[in-house]
Amino acid sequence: MEYLCLFKIKKLVFILNIETATKNCSVSISKEGKTIALKELNDGNYSHAEKLHEFIGQVILEAEISLSDLKAVAVSKGPGSYTGLRIGVSAAKGLCFALDIPLISVNTLQSLALSVSIEKGYKVPLLDARRMEVYSQVFSKKNEIIRAVHAEIIDANAFSEFLNAEKVYFFGDGAEKCKEIIIHNNAIFIDGKFPSAKEMSTLSFEKFKKTEFEDVAYFEPFYLKEFIGGISKK
Repeated sequence: MEYLCLFKIKKLVFILNIETATKNCSVSISKEGKTIALKELNDGNYSHAEKLHEFIGQVILEAEISLSDLKAVAVSKGPGSYTGLRIGVSAAKGLCFALDIPLISVNTLQSLALSVSIEKGYKVPLLDARRMEVYSQVFSKKNEIIRAVHAEIIDANAFSEFLNAEKVYFFGDGAEKCKEIIIHNNAIFIDGKFPSAKEMSTLSFEKFKKTEFEDVAYFEPFYLKEFIGGISKK
């Protein structure tokens, strides 16, 4: 009987989820699609290089499992910060190679959309993309994709086709700069939302069940825009 119980435990699907697309450095362990351990820091700085591997160790301990129990590693694929995405994907690839387990990628805006529940209207997660530009995607109240990922400059007519039809809920770190531009009775802004490894759990488990895995050697983040480096002042 004891042997059978141990066998069942080993068959459970534990997935390590890594979210580094924004300033939130977030890591979780999910069991059968449910988050059982979470560690994250969003202090206004990009602390991924210093904190990511520390957080991975902490969630492994909190979940009371070992790295060998992981069945896959999931990483937020973007859009988002070029540097943040590179750090997350590099860590995920390294673990997949070392443990010989599959790599799963999760749409950053899709997981962010799961952090908000509404009864009517549309959900529009927004990620900051410099100046008045944002990365956006439109979802229904049931989290169905209504419009694909866009990089767009916000003006007074942004999202008008949705605002003229229903309530539209805007959230994410790109929403703050839109408040004074998008003026409409149907526009509702929700503060304090950011991509988190917590919401990745459901999406990564669904992909695991469908064996929707990435090629570990060749997978690249979804940047949406090409990286533009700063000009040296020297």
